[in-house]
Amino acid sequence: MGENQQPAPLRPHQLRVSHDEREAVVERLNTAAAEGRIDFSELEARLDRALNAKTYADLAPLTADLPQEVPAEPLVIKGGMNGAARTGRWRVPAQITVYGGMGSVKLDFTRTECRLPEIAIEAHGQMGGVTIIIPDGWVADTSEMDQGIGGFKDKTTPERLPGSPRIRLAGDGGAAGVVIRHPNSWERRVQRRNQER
Repeated sequence: MGENQQPAPLRPHQLRVSHDEREAVVERLNTAAAEGRIDFSELEARLDRALNAKTYADLAPLTADLPQEVPAEPLVIKGGMNGAARTGRWRVPAQITVYGGMGSVKLDFTRTECRLPEIAIEAHGQMGGVTIIIPDGWVADTSEMDQGIGGFKDKTTPERLPGSPRIRLAGDGGAAGVVIRHPNSWERRVQRRNQER
């Protein structure tokens, strides 16, 4: 090869995969086994290949024969005059836009079953403010948030559990502010009571 010749560009399937991408495939395989789509011995073999995958070419065949989940439509929530909330069990889309309005908005992810590697949230505190509650083990990237007048508080911890989503939060605090946090002690007690039922 001459000095001026560039190496041939890698094809997409030859590119290296990340830990998060391996974990997403592991999660999908575990779900498929729970649904009865693949048996235990096949699950073990595929999990081993997923955890040792280096490129997209290694990962792609492991879920090629499984139905793909249809992503939920982007969600827009407006606090309006009376406020709004998403709590309990709800289907989490990859994109959410939240306007605090006059009445505030609360987004609670603690009882959702979310398999997305990343959720993009655009939050505008406006006059009512926005509160976002994420489970322990989820992490938040808040580098694109603007304080606004009301400010912005990130009370989350950086410890991420394998296979859990990353929240990518952008927007502005507005007049009343935006807060993202893990459940407080009272919410944890309510959670435990609900799990015991």
